[in-house]
Amino acid sequence: MAERTGGPIDVLGIGNALVDVLSHEKDERLADLGLVKGAMHLVDESQAATLYDAIGPAVQISGGSAANTIVGVASFGARAQYVGKVRDDELGRVFAHDLRSVGVGYDTVAAASGPPTGRCLIMITPDAQRTMNTFLGASGHLTPADVDPALMARAKIVYLEGYLFDPPAAQEAFRTAARLTHDAGGKVALTLSDAFCVDRHRAAFLDLVERHVDILFANEAEIRSLYEAPDFDTALQAVRRRCEIAALTRSERGSVVVAGDAVHVVDAHPVDALVDTTGAGDLYAAGFLVGVSRGLALPVCGRLGSLAAAEVISHVGARPAAPLADLAAGLLG
Repeated sequence: MAERTGGPIDVLGIGNALVDVLSHEKDERLADLGLVKGAMHLVDESQAATLYDAIGPAVQISGGSAANTIVGVASFGARAQYVGKVRDDELGRVFAHDLRSVGVGYDTVAAASGPPTGRCLIMITPDAQRTMNTFLGASGHLTPADVDPALMARAKIVYLEGYLFDPPAAQEAFRTAARLTHDAGGKVALTLSDAFCVDRHRAAFLDLVERHVDILFANEAEIRSLYEAPDFDTALQAVRRRCEIAALTRSERGSVVVAGDAVHVVDAHPVDALVDTTGAGDLYAAGFLVGVSRGLALPVCGRLGSLAAAEVISHVGARPAAPLADLAAGLLG
């Protein structure tokens, strides 16, 4: 077992280091732009510029799915670290500053050449659905060389972001991180991120889940895509015993947590107003992983996830606006 040096880390995330650009758009605007509502589209630098010119007033916030999760982990008062690639440009410096300012450790070396820091144009429709258009930029150039063995050895849980699975080098970085984490006695978590991403890499995701993942996060569309299942119940049965824990989110119907023979149904946490669903899955994972890192019962982990998701969908943006540790004090004990 690898030696743990330095302070312990409750959750370490690996994913796309992106800056989110959020705007409110009508459904008709998405149709005019040829976008599939609610999906994540990969775009190149030129397409990103064209879309930016086509949208209305926007807000820029440092983002990236796993980065949002790790910020949520820190908001719960847990020890958090992030690994993701940026360029040594203005957006890259903004991204690093934003993480460190909320207590997340971030030491990934910025790229001195190549594409600029990535960004995600998020269009929010009146029903609070978000349609994402992602230019990966420098974030897609994460390689196994960016995975520090000493860092992995300090983590109780290493959380991998499915959105980063497109570049082959990033897939290899995931496998390297999983091996190092397990060698050190830690657990590996994965979020499938997006059904279209699963469609592109189904065989590789199935291999990752069955051989390297202890905790799997997926929504209904993603888990059905992974197992090409006709309905949720069939997908649930397919994922049983493929990994230690599967946390399956179902929007307003809450979540289902599967662990061996046990199935826990967790209600969605009440929310006064649904404003923006961006980050709901990311923050659910944050609460759930904090619970696992503290050895809490799985239903409590699910309730922590639901609470964090409810907080983030009550305002624009994918990161908490209120300290989650305060909101969850009763659950955390």
